[in-house]
Amino acid sequence: MKGVLLVISGPSGVGKSTICRRLAQRLDAFLSVSVTTRPRRENEVDGRDYRFIRPEEFEQARAAGQLLEHARVYGGHCYGTPAAPVEEALAAGRVVILEIEIEGTLQVVRRYPEAVTVYVLAPSPREQQERLVGRREDSGESIRERLGKADGEIRYAQECGAYRHFVVNEVVEDTVEAIARLVEEKRKT
Repeated sequence: MKGVLLVISGPSGVGKSTICRRLAQRLDAFLSVSVTTRPRRENEVDGRDYRFIRPEEFEQARAAGQLLEHARVYGGHCYGTPAAPVEEALAAGRVVILEIEIEGTLQVVRRYPEAVTVYVLAPSPREQQERLVGRREDSGESIRERLGKADGEIRYAQECGAYRHFVVNEVVEDTVEAIARLVEEKRKT
């Protein structure tokens, strides 16, 4: 069976990380761990949630072509996907899940046009705000910045042409099943 690259994106607070973890279990998929230059949050584990690296290390990896995609996002921090583990898992016939931003998705789609690309939305702006506040990971300023950018991000996702599927995450289990069906359909083609 051939590997399938699944890209999950969406504005902050829509449940992307939860969806990706559950999809990884449901599909026995390889969940790519991104590198980032931002500081580690108290509840995060290096190597599980992200690989936390210095800006110099990030720039070296980017310059050496070791990142499948990369972007500078909230607060000026850099994020990227190491290419080698993704390429190895795809070559082994696995489903590979990337949780990345729009700019990264555009880069990935240029390299892997057959990727299954999904943009996840919250049921409403109010629900998105409640989820951001409820996760207790971000400052009030960060939450305001993320919510302020969400409308523009959603419009951009709809217009950029990188996303084939838009899914509203009302009930996590239903969202996971809907995305899993997309992957299973892709595996048949």
